[in-house]
Amino acid sequence: MILWFTVVTLIVAAGGGLLCVVLGLAGRRPSDLSVGALALLEVLLIAQVVIAIVAPFAGNPTSGSLLEYWVYLVSAVLLPPAGVVWALVERSRWSTVIMGIAALAVAVMVWRMQVIWTLQGA
Repeated sequence: MILWFTVVTLIVAAGGGLLCVVLGLAGRRPSDLSVGALALLEVLLIAQVVIAIVAPFAGNPTSGSLLEYWVYLVSAVLLPPAGVVWALVERSRWSTVIMGIAALAVAVMVWRMQVIWTLQGA
């Protein structure tokens, strides 16, 4: 993984997650702002999939379990769309909070992926 890309993804995930939680607790239903935050996070996660495929060929292999890394990555890629689908099916303030929780979970998963990639075998 690339450290600066991980940091950008963490900032977007944590920021989007906090934004959605605050908007939801303030009573706002899902909007372009909250769904857009998760859409941006999803774009970054798809870019991370490409990076994870190319990185070993570029001389940046994982030091930890490759299977564990990919399970985290696939799960992280699936969380934002699942949160958005939930929010569009049940348009309530709580669905906005759920989107925020999904984004915060992705932030934790991205950090764990960084640890698996760089530190686990060291």
